[in-house]
Amino acid sequence: MLPKVNVIVPIFKVEKYINRCIDSIVNQTFTNLDIILVDDGSPDNCGKIADDYKKKDARIQVIHKKNGGLSDARNHGMRIATGELTIFVDSDDWLELTMIEELVRTSLTFKADIVQAAFYYAHEDHLIFDNRFFTKDAPPLKLDNQALMAELVINERVKNFAWGKLYRTSLIKDILFKKGVLFEDVFWAHHVMQRVNSYVIVHKPLCYYFQRTDSIVASYTTRNLDIIQGLKERHMFIEENYKNLANHSYQTLLKNILIHYNLLLANRSKDRGGLLRQDLQNYLKTHYREMNEAVSYNRQLQTQLYLFNIHPYLHTVYLAVNKFLRLAGFHTKSPKLERINLTNYKKEIHG
Repeated sequence: MLPKVNVIVPIFKVEKYINRCIDSIVNQTFTNLDIILVDDGSPDNCGKIADDYKKKDARIQVIHKKNGGLSDARNHGMRIATGELTIFVDSDDWLELTMIEELVRTSLTFKADIVQAAFYYAHEDHLIFDNRFFTKDAPPLKLDNQALMAELVINERVKNFAWGKLYRTSLIKDILFKKGVLFEDVFWAHHVMQRVNSYVIVHKPLCYYFQRTDSIVASYTTRNLDIIQGLKERHMFIEENYKNLANHSYQTLLKNILIHYNLLLANRSKDRGGLLRQDLQNYLKTHYREMNEAVSYNRQLQTQLYLFNIHPYLHTVYLAVNKFLRLAGFHTKSPKLERINLTNYKKEIHG
């Protein structure tokens, strides 16, 4: 007998997109689903839309709750989840109609704890596929625990996102998402991955990660710094449990600190007095020796760290000069990701 799959969908202020999301779930070719729609106190018609779907489909449960954020909504969904497998879907994203069937088949074939699907970055008029590491027709890749944790820290082939993955429910049932933070997946993923023996990556894009201009993370706020706190917490975890990955973890921290320092610099009105920038600068100064060792084989990152340590503005000038040189053709440009015109793509799919 095929396993039951929990599909947990937190919903908040997505009236414009919610039908597309839910339709892509209820019309899945894999039908043994427990669909849990969590209305997180949405002030628009999302709650009513969810209830309307429930009336039409007996597989749907709807939770109405006070607004508590994405983490709280996922946690509420997990409390009533009874299926052997679980997938999280964000309510502005959508799935290929064969996604769950293909992930379940892969999970059973490989006896995997987690199966990760490739995805498209979906814009209004085009899709982007990250083809830097794999082609869409590459065979599935199986990772053991050590390889998985290394890939998670690097965050290139294994993503920190909770969505886009099929989990064995017992693996994650008791690991709550941290409430009240952005980038909640960064605080959560490493605790989950520590328990994994078999992790499989499917390279076929099976879901669509919608790039909203009005989303929480689309415009910069100081809450975006939650990712730095998440990475710091994860680094402490790595130091304790996967010491051999500490340098990779420091590299990821360094890259993100440099990015967010410059974002704060560009949004000075949101960091009056520069206290947040000073906190980032102090962290790098305090951990300069460890950071410098971690990037010793990466000349570009080592140069950035060195200049930043002298003065952050030197790092900013360095980035500006490098950008100019790239535009002028003196530096090798990064490979372009695959771009797909959405109109043509729909014609190809539907004929």
